[in-house]
Amino acid sequence: MTTNATTLSLRLPRSLKAALEKVAAADGTSMNQFLVMAAAEKLAAIHTAETFFTQRRERGDVEKALAFLSRQGGEAPRSGDEP
Repeated sequence: MTTNATTLSLRLPRSLKAALEKVAAADGTSMNQFLVMAAAEKLAAIHTAETFFTQRRERGDVEKALAFLSRQGGEAPRSGDEP
């Protein structure tokens, strides 16, 4: 069977390696598979955040934001609003 995989040499502190082995065993996977899934999850999270913020940026309106920030105040602070 051929796979489209590569080998990576990774230096880990002993304590981190031990923790990874323990968690992977509890998960019923090898440490390799656990690390592959962790990397995939991290990449997906980064991509999702990047997409989210790109979409938000495209919807943004600088003029409206500045107008909002420079508006006159509404009501005075209420009792108990102090820091």
